[in-house]
Amino acid sequence: MLDSVASIVAALHYELLLFALVGLLIGGLDDFLFDLAFLGRAAWRRVFVYSRHARMTGASLPPSERPGTVAIFIPAWNESEVIGAMLRTCLTRWAVADFTVFVGTYPNDPETIREVAAVAQADDRVRTIVLPHDGRTTKADCLNHVWAAMVREEKARGRRFKAVVLHDAEDVVHADEIRLFDTMIDRFDMVQLPVMPLLSSRSRWVAAHYADEFAEAHGKHLILREAIGAAVPSAGVGCAFARDMIGAIAEERGGQPFDAGSLTEDYEIGLRIAERKGRTVFVSMQDSKGQLICTQEHFPETVKDAVKQKARWLTGISLAGWDRLGWSGHWRERWMRLHDRRTSLSALVLFAAYCATIGYGAALMLSLAGIASAPHMPEWLDTALTATAALMIWRLAIRAYWTGRTYGWREGLRAIPRVIVCNVIAMLAARRAMAVYIAQLRGGQVIWEKTRHRFPAEADLYGRHAGT
Repeated sequence: MLDSVASIVAALHYELLLFALVGLLIGGLDDFLFDLAFLGRAAWRRVFVYSRHARMTGASLPPSERPGTVAIFIPAWNESEVIGAMLRTCLTRWAVADFTVFVGTYPNDPETIREVAAVAQADDRVRTIVLPHDGRTTKADCLNHVWAAMVREEKARGRRFKAVVLHDAEDVVHADEIRLFDTMIDRFDMVQLPVMPLLSSRSRWVAAHYADEFAEAHGKHLILREAIGAAVPSAGVGCAFARDMIGAIAEERGGQPFDAGSLTEDYEIGLRIAERKGRTVFVSMQDSKGQLICTQEHFPETVKDAVKQKARWLTGISLAGWDRLGWSGHWRERWMRLHDRRTSLSALVLFAAYCATIGYGAALMLSLAGIASAPHMPEWLDTALTATAALMIWRLAIRAYWTGRTYGWREGLRAIPRVIVCNVIAMLAARRAMAVYIAQLRGGQVIWEKTRHRFPAEADLYGRHAGT
């Protein structure tokens, strides 16, 4: 009986190990090639570009040749705890900028309406847009009604806005943001700024793992995407769109530029712009004080909320993205889309890897108890495991570097064990995303599954990356 159990454990361990090993090797090589490409580009620019030209900063950024008013879109559902402080921060930091804020709210969310209306009453640059139906719907549905309100205002005043900027109700904006967008939209159809999660003393592991991911994604990934000619996807916050480009998309879609049936309308619209031959750019620029011009915000602090948020991303990008966006474009574009969509499969590979590790431990314990022989690996499998381990060490070093570069060396070191938290959340989110996706395929309603937000205290607004 025990021999049979030992044989089953050994067989399961071997099959799981093979599956996990192949997946980890492919993913590790993909990441390694990505890193080599980025390092090569960085070295080339250091030698041939920055040796002759100074890096552009907020201080040296020239004014727009065609200045115009910027429309800020903020979809808000159950955001009464943060929207007031967020709007007041925008108005203070953008005191001399030319902009109008449109906040989309719902009739059955009177608390949020009151908060927005109070700010709008004190400053005529803020508009309270109440949708004609109750929430919650989707963020895209809310944005479409905000778009319609902006178009009505354009007709009333006889002048069009220059650009549309997306923000969330919990965002901490940078003082130079509007000026940067005003200049860059002269040349590009979409401009994306970095997003840097705020660290929370209340969640050093769950919330902070977002800092690890965004530090690398917005410090390396998006920069390389742009460099190789692939589309830059919108992050949904801290991004500006040329008004004419959004208008053209709206005309094709019956006056609704954002797809209300999508959970990741922001990601999709960036790729749609690229498909229309629009120019997209990711701008990583420092201000006059050496701080990054970026958007900051608090991310989910509990496993439950993190899983809910990441499941929405996985559903929209990794699963539904295959159906909605396909695999168009040149090989570099397809490589980047594969990089985006591999996340769900990666979660399955991670699960198999953890199960294989547990299986190896069980087999080892059985051998120590004298019930079965010690686990034996073929030589080729040992070689493959060594290569996988080397790629994993490289991956951890890269993750620690980017987190340390952005948040300091202590956080860089913490990023290494936080990978386990990241993996667990990814596996749980993939399971939830698959359930959501299957429900959608069966005709289920797409809804805005948001998480609770918080706005930082005034003393926390002037951190390493915040603009003043």
